[in-house]
Amino acid sequence: MADAYIVDAVRSPTGRRKGGLSDVHGADLGAHVLKTLVDRNDIPDDEYEDVIFGCVDTIGPLAGDIARTCWLAAGLSDVVPGTTVDRQCGSSQQAVHFAAQAIMSGVNDVVVAGGVQTMTQIPISSAMLAAQPMGFPDPFSGSPGWVARYGAEPPSQFTSAQMIADKWKISREKMEEFALRSHTLAQQAIDGGRFDREVAPLNGVDMDETVRNTSMEKMAELEPLAEGGTITAAVSSQTCDGSSAVLVVSEEALKRYNLTPRARIVHMSVRAEDPIWMLTAPIPATEHAMKKSGMKLEDIDLVEINEAFASVPMAWLMETGYPLEKTNVNGGAIALGHPLGATGTKLMTTLLHELERSGGKYGLQTMCEGGGQANVTILERL
Repeated sequence: MADAYIVDAVRSPTGRRKGGLSDVHGADLGAHVLKTLVDRNDIPDDEYEDVIFGCVDTIGPLAGDIARTCWLAAGLSDVVPGTTVDRQCGSSQQAVHFAAQAIMSGVNDVVVAGGVQTMTQIPISSAMLAAQPMGFPDPFSGSPGWVARYGAEPPSQFTSAQMIADKWKISREKMEEFALRSHTLAQQAIDGGRFDREVAPLNGVDMDETVRNTSMEKMAELEPLAEGGTITAAVSSQTCDGSSAVLVVSEEALKRYNLTPRARIVHMSVRAEDPIWMLTAPIPATEHAMKKSGMKLEDIDLVEINEAFASVPMAWLMETGYPLEKTNVNGGAIALGHPLGATGTKLMTTLLHELERSGGKYGLQTMCEGGGQANVTILERL
């Protein structure tokens, strides 16, 4: 089977809620990273074959196939199509998988995968609640089949995060220590210029706005999200605005356009488990990926696992035994934000650049997703 190569990867800064990117239309936010990719790669814009974008809560300015709208808003050729993917938080990681599959099958040679999310303008779960005026309180409880299997209470990421903390006996203090590590590493990365090559400034925002000057004492003052619980806002990923994109091409395209590959996509898979637990799927998905790829976790130099809540990567680390010091080495979503549909390619952009900076060979990315799902991607730096 043919290989799929990553030639370029870029992301916007993560704008904090009501911050510097909060007034940017979703189409323009996504257009920014697309225009950046096209401008710095010597491929005519009408020779791109597809744009696959992840996005969640696709209503209002994010509706109507935002992938296609972003491309057109960037002023690029109107012959290039686009399609929008919703695998919840893993949407743009799945976009990369679809792009790579198109390349590997020989269907396409040049595809952009990415994502966009404007969480200030369109808050999380907006689409879940959009049909309430039409008599549907949520996507689940009106289904007899769903209710018979999982009950009438809709699944909740907050409940799942607490269930994970309880099952793996992860204390609030330990989660706060993990959150503080995320902020500390993220600030060190920013101060050290580690993100400079991957971030394309926009709207007067030059770098991520979300890192907090916090402390164990400040975090200890916060009320838990549920009475008697241990999950607080401090150990949760941040609402933010952002976009990201990755250019995926074939070997034929490398030759045709004289491009230099930066990474090869070694493995792609996605697995799922109980949707009520929701956020635990990275654990079995990683095990599946290791078996499917024939690799061992010892082969992996760096891991990016989305910090939806501190309990998620902490449970993953406990189950896999992977070293913390090789995981989210520049901080994660607790500090750097989780722009839902854009997070997959945001993390992949960071993973690629950190492999290049550190000289690592293999990087693994995984993330929990609504519905109890998890994607896993393994990159080989070239």
